Amino acid sequence: MLSKRMALVAGPLGHLTLPGIALALIYNFDVSLGAFPFVVLGIVLIWLFEMKTKLPMEALTAVVFASGVAIAFLFLPIDQAEVALVGDISAVGPWNTAFTALISLILFFVTRSIYSDLVLINVSEDLAGSNNVSVKKLNIIYLLLIAVIVSLGVKMVGGLLTAALVAIPAAAARNLSRNLTQYAFGSMVLGAVSTCVGIVLFKFTGFPAGPLSVLVSTAIFLISMFYKR
Repeated sequence: MLSKRMALVAGPLGHLTLPGIALALIYNFDVSLGAFPFVVLGIVLIWLFEMKTKLPMEALTAVVFASGVAIAFLFLPIDQAEVALVGDISAVGPWNTAFTALISLILFFVTRSIYSDLVLINVSEDLAGSNNVSVKKLNIIYLLLIAVIVSLGVKMVGGLLTAALVAIPAAAARNLSRNLTQYAFGSMVLGAVSTCVGIVLFKFTGFPAGPLSVLVSTAIFLISMFYKR
């Protein structure tokens, strides 16, 4: 399904943010701004390679992200490696939070407008094409949406755990939902709850908020297995 494909793409793209995060840490600017150009460049390359080779998007993503990780570790400061890999929620201020909320709201409405077509493409690209769905156009939009999500997420979980931030709430929602609407909104709600609980635990324990949020998501997923519909 769509969440599986998103997780497979978001994970490698999260690693691809590492060169941008490294530059942001070295020159002291926003890590999301550093990450985004590298993710977009990777997406453009993946899109071009997909049209040229007809290989699966997930395989091409792995090829591109490996190069990005190799480049990052050539100049990533060792003393800041933890921030690059698992994020630093304490560096996120009120303006960053407001901006992230605004962008997330825009992403929500864009995704909602193309959601049915994305589902159809994941079922069958030929069927989508026969229904006048522009597969290539929606694929690049889909990748760009993931790029923005990944770029925003690196503040919270760094370049290492972005796949978990995307995939685990969706997996739990799938266990608890009866239809696509419940699945979509359930993923969003469970992701928000996991993040909020992770931040609260960070305040009390001092452990990084990103890994804590992922562990909360994992706990919710494990609980959801007993209530699977």
